[in-house]
Amino acid sequence: MAATTTPGTSSATAPRPSRGRIDKRQAILDGAFTVFARQGYAQACVQEIADEAGVAKPTVYNHLTDKATLFRHALDAAARAALHDKLAALEPLLAPGDDLRATLHDVGLALLRLHCDDRSCALRRLLYAEVTRFPDALVIVSEHGPHRLVQALADRLARLALAGRLHATDPTRAAEHFLALLIGPMEARSQMGTREIADAELVEVTGAAVETFLRAFGGAEDRGAATL
Repeated sequence: MAATTTPGTSSATAPRPSRGRIDKRQAILDGAFTVFARQGYAQACVQEIADEAGVAKPTVYNHLTDKATLFRHALDAAARAALHDKLAALEPLLAPGDDLRATLHDVGLALLRLHCDDRSCALRRLLYAEVTRFPDALVIVSEHGPHRLVQALADRLARLALAGRLHATDPTRAAEHFLALLIGPMEARSQMGTREIADAELVEVTGAAVETFLRAFGGAEDRGAATL
């Protein structure tokens, strides 16, 4: 989480948390997410979280005051980390080289693997299970969720359209379609994140998504190749 300042205090003069304190806080958030994902909110206890993080129980309270606050911050940290990894997976689209189809496939497969990894599945399960107890959890996760990813992907697709590599007059819609083609089949196939998906199946879904996407938004050469 970003350091905050008191009203009237500049960020230049405000005290900064020490590296040790930041690392300890991150260990607590990681440990909390692991325990909440394993036990659920109701069954998780702060002592177990402290043990998972390798800190004393009072240290948890010193950093995050109570169990509910800890839960919210653990969700936020997990969502931020997941978004960071997904944004990094988009980077090859900034310089896709001559084979746009292969680059789209690599990017799509990376996104799909991240969507189906343990952290992302646990995050969705926690959200489904606890959203009635924590209605603000949806807002917390959404701040670092699909909308941000769509925006970033749309930016990269817009660049490709300007370069004549894609036929996408509405890059945001194109980004939404690409992600839907990738992620849409996964809830049923993974049984809402409770079934592990074999990598070969992820490759198959990615291939179908890229073919369908290029038929709709590819340049003339790619659209023609996609119909073969």
